[in-house]
Amino acid sequence: MTAFLSIEKVVKDFGTDAAPFRAVDNVSLEINQGEIFALLGSSGCGKTTLLRMLAGFDNPTSGRILLNGQDLAGLPTYKRPIIMMFQNYALFPHLTVWDNIAFGLRREGMPKAQVAERVEAMLKLVQLGKYAQRKPHQLSGGQQQRVALARSLAKQPKLLLLDEPLGALDKKLREETQIELVNIIESVGVTCVMVTHDQEEAMTMASRIAVMSEGSIQQVGAPREIYETPATRFVADFIGNVNLMEGTLTEDESDHVVIQCADCRHYVSHGISGHVGMALSVALRPEKIKIGRLRPEPLPGTPPDMNLVKGKIKDMVYFGNFTVYRLQLPSGQLLKVSQSNTERHPDHTLTWDDEAWAWWSPTAQVVLTL
Repeated sequence: MTAFLSIEKVVKDFGTDAAPFRAVDNVSLEINQGEIFALLGSSGCGKTTLLRMLAGFDNPTSGRILLNGQDLAGLPTYKRPIIMMFQNYALFPHLTVWDNIAFGLRREGMPKAQVAERVEAMLKLVQLGKYAQRKPHQLSGGQQQRVALARSLAKQPKLLLLDEPLGALDKKLREETQIELVNIIESVGVTCVMVTHDQEEAMTMASRIAVMSEGSIQQVGAPREIYETPATRFVADFIGNVNLMEGTLTEDESDHVVIQCADCRHYVSHGISGHVGMALSVALRPEKIKIGRLRPEPLPGTPPDMNLVKGKIKDMVYFGNFTVYRLQLPSGQLLKVSQSNTERHPDHTLTWDDEAWAWWSPTAQVVLTL
């Protein structure tokens, strides 16, 4: 299947010959029609520059961008079938909700009756019909965000660009709005590329994610793939919480490997393309670790004295539905453990300075090359 949006070896340089700066470094992506695709990365990684090149605000230094087979090179912003929705929504404060949505349609010279029909359809889509005559300052942040989305979708773009779409909302409202926004976009069927530094936002909203760092793509995949099988140490460390342990490969079989780290031996129930003696890193998510006062029996499929470590609780934080422990290991490394609080009054609560055992299954780890 041919990609709807193709980004081919795109480079964007800024600065001068004496002080050059490469913001986007040889990026290639293929995005399917109807997909919600997230560019995820920290500030300065190049994701917003890439979005601006899609919109036509910046031109690539080299490479091509094709939308539905059409090369966008030289095509000005106003002629592209693309709408960009900014973080601050850019609503006109003196216009009503109805007139904000109608503004772009009127500028295009659309007949009055057709404008009215399109605006009413958009108000129904975002469920703001009863707020049509209000001004933006009379709306909540979430409602303003829906007005901005309705205005963008009213022009029926082929590609919708979202720049930190929920960044202006508080945490609780942002969480409530994420699913709502996805449902609206999917009901219209528009292809969407969003930029965010918020991992949770990308994981919740996007069907696929591209993780960026220093202008380059580190990994592309579905949210579950990115989280459970990170391709690099950077991705493992950037997405969610993770424990990274350096070690040496001591046993390499087709169905398992053993990696010796400073505090424990990892038994991993899958093979890798490596050789005995090579340096590796083991990524272990905190929620995949169990913790308790007593040394556990070996887990099924795990040899004795592997995937097991003893330490002292140096820190703990109670979040209500789960507690995060930081277990200091003999080497001094802190192992983060996340444990669900399934009981209101557990019999054996761990606390600061307690000695505790931590253990995990042979499928919990991801092995990464250094």
